[in-house]
Amino acid sequence: MNELLDQAAAIADLLKARRQTIAVAESSSGGLISAALLSVPGASAYYLGGGVIYTARAQRLLMDIPREILEGMRSSSEPYARVLAQTVRQRFRVDWGLSETGAAGPDGNRYGDAAGHTCVAVDGPSSAVVTIETGRGDRVENMRAFASAALTLLHQRLLDTQDGAR
Repeated sequence: MNELLDQAAAIADLLKARRQTIAVAESSSGGLISAALLSVPGASAYYLGGGVIYTARAQRLLMDIPREILEGMRSSSEPYARVLAQTVRQRFRVDWGLSETGAAGPDGNRYGDAAGHTCVAVDGPSSAVVTIETGRGDRVENMRAFASAALTLLHQRLLDTQDGAR
């Protein structure tokens, strides 16, 4: 957990210095991304909210993504992660949206993804989406790895925008 806290502290410094805000939609990381970001004193300056979007029902109730946008799309995919990041950014009216969707384990998901598979996305002044495969079935370790991957991607995007890259 200390690695997540260190990552969050570096992200918090950048967000606070820029007066930027973030919201999070996570799934198989189970709230670890939000917990890490909220562990930093003064988090209310940059963290506006988020949710664990763990089921299709949660997605309908909390994200309210129009059905036509999701047509032909499945959870635990890069397109779905991108839509989650864009939606959470728009719904909270923040500078950055961060999402994660995957299969923590010990088994894979019903879509055919193995345990240790996740997709993470950032939407903001610089956007990106990546797929992570840990190759492990350890649920807790995968949850931590997924949260770390999401925070790493966000930190990279923040640094890229700091340097003027897009």
